[in-house]
Amino acid sequence: MAENTLIEKLASLKEKYDRIAEQISDPEVIADMKRYVQLNKDYKELEPIIEAGARYKKMVDDLAGAKELLQNEKDEDLREMAKEEAAELEEAIPKMEEDIRILLIPADPQDSKNAIVEIRGGTGGDEAAIFAGDLFRMYSKYFERKGWKMEVTHQSEGTAGGFKEIVCQVSGEKVYGTLKYESGVHRVQRVPQTETQGRVHTSAASVVVLPEADEFDVQIDMKDVRKDIFCSSGPGGQGVNTTYSAIRLTHIPSGIVVQCQDERSQLKNLDKAMQELRTRLYNLEYEKYLNEITSQRKTMVSTGDRSAKIRTYNYPQSRVTDHRINYTMYNLPVFMDGDIQEVIDQLQIAENAERLKAAGD
Repeated sequence: MAENTLIEKLASLKEKYDRIAEQISDPEVIADMKRYVQLNKDYKELEPIIEAGARYKKMVDDLAGAKELLQNEKDEDLREMAKEEAAELEEAIPKMEEDIRILLIPADPQDSKNAIVEIRGGTGGDEAAIFAGDLFRMYSKYFERKGWKMEVTHQSEGTAGGFKEIVCQVSGEKVYGTLKYESGVHRVQRVPQTETQGRVHTSAASVVVLPEADEFDVQIDMKDVRKDIFCSSGPGGQGVNTTYSAIRLTHIPSGIVVQCQDERSQLKNLDKAMQELRTRLYNLEYEKYLNEITSQRKTMVSTGDRSAKIRTYNYPQSRVTDHRINYTMYNLPVFMDGDIQEVIDQLQIAENAERLKAAGD
């Protein structure tokens, strides 16, 4: 992308950004909630591009000014300063152009959404459930670091600890765009608590991250939904077990079943269950989009194959390996304590490189 073409593209986006700013202060637009929400989302998505564009234009203008000074200035000290500035800018501008090209690639519209995260113990019996619990703790710590809010909606505990299954809603800034890389099979290699001979076993847990659908994404006809109410079980104190507050919803056309027993209030559980049902229906269509990406990309970054082994946690070697990008780190205890941002950053870099290549093909 030539420099002048990039500046023209940024100028066009700045005009769009200014138009949206006017629209979202228009009373008629504010009255149309669906349109208002979408415009605010568009405005927020354009913001980093506009800010980067302003910095880039200043750099280009400063470089032109430095070159002009070099041509016309007689004072050697000023010429030397202009020469140094020009050299710095000529090195920085290509990197800035690369960053802007990545920003200009259309983002996955789901990235800004909240997410539903489900973790299930897989092969390995009790040890798989314990590992699922370890993964849940790891993610919980990570959510705390990010300042995100997490609410558990359903859990089924393992007989020796951990979880056979746990489902939670996570809300915050760009939750799905960050967590989508975690979908897949996570494998653990370690000596289980139940092992008496000290042998290393391999077991696994699966993680699925779904972009949370809102009421504008999916309209549900309640005639298609069967609602069952039952007694909650599990943590929450005596009151949880004595009230019919848990909700199970069955969407008859699709066969999807969701349940929520996290709250003492039947209405709150119903709201959360409806939210999850919307998300699961929405993801039936979203899967087609993910599968299309899978067929176009060579790596497993952010794809629809949720049965693929994506990461190995080797306790004897204190090693974490992400198989999609051949990335290994030897600090497993820190990683399991929620310090997972480094590997997510590397996965984002890999995906950006793929998206940039695809945009240039």
